[in-house]
Amino acid sequence: MTERNSAMDSVAKNSPAESVEALPQLTAEQPDLTWRILGTLGVFRLITAAGLLILFFGAADAHVFGDRNPALFAATAGLYLLFAVMSALVTQRRILRAATLVPVQVAADIAAITLLMHASGGVSSGLGGLLIVFVGAGGLVLPTRFPTLFAAMAAIAILSEQLFSQITGLGSSSSMPAAGVLGGVIFGIALAARPLGRRIQASEALAIQRGVDLANLSELNEYIVQHLRESIVVIDADNTIRLINESASSLLDIDKSGQEVTLATAAPALADFINTWRKDPNKKHSSDFSILSPDQSVRITAHIAPLGKAFDGQGPVLIFLEDASLMNARVQQSKLASLGRLSASIAHEIRNPVGAMSHAGQLLAESEALDDEDRRLTKIIQTHGDRVSNIIENVLQLSRRDSSQSEVFVLKPWLEDFAAEFIRTLELHEGELSVSDVEQDLKVRMDTTHLRQVLWNLCDNAVKYASETGGILVQLQAGLIARTGRPYLEVIDEGLGIDAATADKIFEPFFTARSGGTGLGLYISRELCELNRATLVFEPRAEGGSIFRIVFSDPDRWDALE
Repeated sequence: MTERNSAMDSVAKNSPAESVEALPQLTAEQPDLTWRILGTLGVFRLITAAGLLILFFGAADAHVFGDRNPALFAATAGLYLLFAVMSALVTQRRILRAATLVPVQVAADIAAITLLMHASGGVSSGLGGLLIVFVGAGGLVLPTRFPTLFAAMAAIAILSEQLFSQITGLGSSSSMPAAGVLGGVIFGIALAARPLGRRIQASEALAIQRGVDLANLSELNEYIVQHLRESIVVIDADNTIRLINESASSLLDIDKSGQEVTLATAAPALADFINTWRKDPNKKHSSDFSILSPDQSVRITAHIAPLGKAFDGQGPVLIFLEDASLMNARVQQSKLASLGRLSASIAHEIRNPVGAMSHAGQLLAESEALDDEDRRLTKIIQTHGDRVSNIIENVLQLSRRDSSQSEVFVLKPWLEDFAAEFIRTLELHEGELSVSDVEQDLKVRMDTTHLRQVLWNLCDNAVKYASETGGILVQLQAGLIARTGRPYLEVIDEGLGIDAATADKIFEPFFTARSGGTGLGLYISRELCELNRATLVFEPRAEGGSIFRIVFSDPDRWDALE
């Protein structure tokens, strides 16, 4: 990798012309092209040596090659085959540097081919043409001076063989021009191969640079996607998850072990919604959908958008997941800031007049001169005066809310004391409010005064809604969430329930579906839970009614919070 980067830096720092000139120095720094050429040349060398031996020993009557000196041809071809095998192993394992290995190989090729050519009748045998391949291949991978040297060695070897054959009477002088032409061809190929080699290496280095740039860009994109605050999921036409970042994996509780996960497995409700959404003819418009996390502790808002311009309903889909509690927290912080600025003026400008009105209404109701209609009107004054006073108290409570004093305590005995107090205060009958399915040693972490206020508000609402069905049955149960180990507490009623349209608004401040309510009870309850690192969520009960679940802070983080 260091060698590759060095080559890329050399190319990147120079102009294209300078890069080509600089590349002869890349023999040791840029090995990939060199080793590929040497590997191909090694295969050619093996085929050549083995082929010559097969042709020599395969001819029964007359030898195709080696007819002048069969013994020399057989010995040289055998040794050349052995050298080819050893050279191939050295090339494959890269035992020697290319700058050392190539000169040895080319020198051995020149010597072996010259001897084989001499044993087969000289230049007329045609074996000298093999030197063009070996010298030319050496010129592709070595600096200019080496191919010239190899070409000179090959030309001298060919001419020397021809001269030796003439002196010994084995050859004729008519072959000398052919030997000279062959030597010139080898020189020309060697000189032409080097510029071609430089350009090939320049292209190789540029391709490597682009490859590394793409790899770095891919890693950068992967890093950005994985570390985005936004949770991102990409699914294909079969709703199989193809890309998911760490944030989304945490929200959907998916173990990224490398195996394919379908959206139906990770979030069945979201998968059903997307299947329906794919059939919508107006697919170019994105859609939003709200689901609960697998551990039922977080409400997740999913923003769905198609990928690609020509989306036909079966293509890939991009899903943005957002923790609704975090989004709501930011919105609520803004609302709290506004409420805080208003609280002082509310206290001074509204509280005293409302108190005076209520007191006057009480005094007026005590008058004996009032008839029934007048008493009804004074009752209306008192009722609405009390309602305005409650709104003022709730707003002031939000504006002066102190930080929580969280503590770890055993939940069951605390719940039993709370239930007894609640039943006694509201004068409920036996069984109308019960505590069940709570382990003896289940511990939670929260400010007990905050938990009492939240639970009292939830139970009070549950009793009111349950009474509308003709009977009151409210149940408190607690346990541990299987996936995360976080403790939870549920308030379950068998009332009329809350419809889907209203369920998305019940935690908004000043929203109420009942007359006489302030619309701040559930809002304050969620705020108090979030102040204690807990979560308050709503879930419709399958048999009718409602479930309000408090998911307490993670026990694994209690030590860090101490």
